[in-house]
This record gives sequence, C-alpha cells and structure tokens, in this order.
Amino acid sequence: LISERKYTKKHEWVLVDGKHGTVGITDFAAEQLGDIVFVELPEKDSKVVKGESTGAVESVKAASDIYAPASGIVIEKNDILEQNPGKINKSPFDEGWLYKVELSNVSELSELLSEKEYQNFKEEGEGSSEESTA
Repeated sequence: LISERKYTKKHEWVLVDGKHGTVGITDFAAEQLGDIVFVELPEKDSKVVKGESTGAVESVKAASDIYAPASGIVIEKNDILEQNPGKINKSPFDEGWLYKVELSNVSELSELLSEKEYQNFKEEGEGSSEESTA
C-alpha cells in the first residue's frame, strides 16, 4: 500500500501510512489565507471526528477552521507551528503539517478525493474558501 495523499473539499489533506495519517492544509488553502500568524491544533491523545473542527488557522486577513479529514486519536502535533506558523505557508505539504492521527476507521478514507479529483474540484469551483460551511 503506497502512502497516498487524500484531500477534502475544505482543502485539508491526509497522508496515510498504514493506520496513521498526517494532516495538513493544502497550498491552495494557505494561499487563500495569506500569511498565517496563528494556529490552534488539537492536543495529543484527543479524539478527532471526520468532518468536525479540530483547530484553526488565522492569517492577517482571515481565520479558518481546520476540519478532520478522518477520525482517530491525535498521536502528535506539530509544536513548531506555535512559534512559527508561517511554515504552513512555506511548506504546507511538508514542514507545515498540523498533526498526526491514529486512524480509527480507515474505510472513511475512501470518501476523500484523490490528488486528481482535488485538482478538478478546485478548477471547477475555484473552490473559494469563503463557502466553508458544511
């Protein structure tokens, strides 16, 4: 099973490796927000539920909830972001990851978008982050 990045329509991604997933926001979301100045992440050992808010990112011009792409227990959060939230802008898919989760229901992942589907989704709606209601 190759680790494949999956996407949500709210512009989060999850990179799955077995039963673990690393979660972040996409470059598109980071770009829409502009310079990120604050990030709120779920605590280690807390439970996250797919589709529910698990934290927030704030930029100089907007604040946006972070929604869980998959359910599970948080096993690690990217503490560096508390001092240096700008890493999300610079490296949203790499150093700017948000938290890691032990997935409680791997089958949920089939509902997420592949990279290609996500690209199509963005192009169709220019997926404005304004309409971020569920």
